[in-house]
Formats: sequence, C-alpha cells, structure tokens
Amino acid sequence: MARTGRVGVGIVGAGMISEQYLENLTRFPDVEVVAIGDIDTERAAASAATWGVARSGTADDVLADDDVEIVVNLTIPAAHVAVSTAALRAGKSVWSEKPIGIDRESASGLVSLAASSGLLLGIAPDTVLGPGWQAAKRAVEAGAIGTPLTAVTSFQWQGPDIIHPAADFLYAEGAGPLFDMGPYYFTALVHLLGPIASVVATGTKARDTRQIVVGPRAGEEFPVEVPTHLSVLTSFEQGGAAQSLLSFDTPLFRHGVFEVNGTEGTIVLPDPNTFGGGHPIRVARPVTEFAFPIENPWETLVDEEPGVGRGLGVLDMARALRGGGAHVATGEVGYHVLDTMVAVEESIATRSFVDVASTVDAVPSLPEGFDPFAATLTEAVTA
Repeated sequence: MARTGRVGVGIVGAGMISEQYLENLTRFPDVEVVAIGDIDTERAAASAATWGVARSGTADDVLADDDVEIVVNLTIPAAHVAVSTAALRAGKSVWSEKPIGIDRESASGLVSLAASSGLLLGIAPDTVLGPGWQAAKRAVEAGAIGTPLTAVTSFQWQGPDIIHPAADFLYAEGAGPLFDMGPYYFTALVHLLGPIASVVATGTKARDTRQIVVGPRAGEEFPVEVPTHLSVLTSFEQGGAAQSLLSFDTPLFRHGVFEVNGTEGTIVLPDPNTFGGGHPIRVARPVTEFAFPIENPWETLVDEEPGVGRGLGVLDMARALRGGGAHVATGEVGYHVLDTMVAVEESIATRSFVDVASTVDAVPSLPEGFDPFAATLTEAVTA
C-alpha cells in the first residue's frame, strides 16, 4: 500500500550543517523529522531534544526505522557514498550533502543503485532552488540577457580553519575549496548554462600544514592534502565559457561573485551558497554612449529575502516521492558536477584540457509558486 501524508525524514550526521537543515525541515508541513543518528549518540540525542525529534541513536538506527522514507546524509564527504549506499539498500530514498562522493566509480554506482532500486537520490546544493535563484533562472531562460555567453564566478577567503572546530577534514582528499565550495558554483553554472564539456585549471597551496583555530582542538596541526587556490576555465556543451576562482588562500574575503554575460546584458546573481537573499538580482544593460566613468543602466529583477534555507531539496524530493514525479536536484546532476571537479583535478595534474565525459539534460525549474510552507500531502496520493 502506498504511503500517504507527511514524508518521514531521518538525519544521519548531527554536525554543524544539521542545524540549518533541522531549522527548516521541522517547519515544512509536508515532512516530519522522525529520527537523528550520529556516531556520537549523545550529540544525536541533544540535537533531537533541541528540535523536538522523537528518536535518536546511531546511523544504523535511522536506517532501520520504518517511519524513515528519506535519509538525509550529512556525514563528511569521504563517507557520503558508503552511507548513501547503505540507506538505499535499506529501502530509503536519499538526500546527500555535497558532493555525491569523491571518486567517479563509486558515485556512478550510487546513481545506478538508486535507479535500479526505484528510489530517489538527491544531491546538494539546494541553494539553487531558492526563490531568488529560481526567479533568475526563469529570467535568463526568458531572454533577460539575450543569449547567455560567458560567466565569471569567485569564492575567496583565508579558509574555514578560522571558524570550524574540526577543519582538518576540509583540507583532506575530497574537500578543499574545489570539493567543498565548487559544488555550489558548478551546480549553478549547469542550471543556467547547461552541461559542462571540458575544463582546464591550475591549482596551488600556500602551506603544507595548518592549525585548528577554534574549539577543543585549537592549536592542533593538520596536513593540507589538496590545492587550496584554483583557477578554472569551463566550456559548455551548448557553447559559452566560464572562469572561476576558488580559494582558501586569500586574506581578502570575497564570496559569491556570480555574473552571467549575454548578448543584451549581464545578470548579477546572489551567492550560490545562499538561497537568493543578500542583494537584489540585477541586470546591467550596455551603455548607448561612451562617457567616463562608465555607468551602465541597471534593471532590478528580484529584490526580496528568501525566507527559506537548506532542506528545500529534501522537500522537493518528498513531494515527488508521494506524487510519483521527478525532483530537481538529482543524483545525475550531482554526478555530473563531481565528474567536472575530478576533471579539474586531472587538469591540474596533467596541465592540460580535460573532457567531462558525463552529461545531463537541461535542469528544470521548480513550479512557479512553489511554497515550502504549504501542506500539500494531507490527502492520500497513490504513487
């Protein structure tokens, strides 16, 4: 018998990012967080108590819970594939934090396992599902900047060791600015400009070791295993190109530069690590007469705060699970972004252009008027 009503959600991983998910998932009427699991069961219990979640325990406890239909995998990147695989084999659909995995073979196997099991697999980020980003995507598709041609993105700062009490994993294989922050930027580029065809990149690291700055491990040194300053040129299947900077090595803090240039204007988008708030989405039009200083005519497309955060992708999956439809942030998109990032690593190592073998169809938008706070699953829906 098909399940009806709210979709049960189980969280695996009660670390820092889980707070952002729980803040939203406990407010969406179409889902119910029923269990939280963590290797540290005391931390899981404390999180459950804070957010009013009925049960807590280990990851295995969450996977064995009959009320859990979607497992939200918030473990470290190196564990993503193992935890997601175990959840799929337990008969649960999966939403995983980015990246989908850290190597092509295991991540591709995960996508295949979900498909053969008839289960849904979703991969963060879901920031591109925020109302601001969705409005901007529709505007670009409607011709707001003419034909999109190129993009420029930048993420730079001194690194997460200044704020994270366990920052060492963010400098390990499968992390660094490429795997930690790259998914936001490459996912957004794929949403707007289509699948990526090839990349060429350079990468360096300023130091071989770093220190944890905050928390009980403050002062502890750890190795830096990956490039921490990367410059990437990206070519798209449909034409066009992008240049991206990803850095943990710059004292200057500059997050969220994301601009797409078209034949009729440049759209300035919000930080892809947010859901569309922070500044208005605007289009710069070409000047008609040259005068210095150059002042472009500007058009504001969106000027509102998003009001939502992490968890939109889980909600979109939950509604698709009940309705039998498709969700937006799929495992296939997550794999294509991983394939791109591994190609970036290969380009750095070989000092050459590297083709991206995978591809994806055009990524759809959420339905206009998508309301995360609407109760849409109160009546019986047959899958």
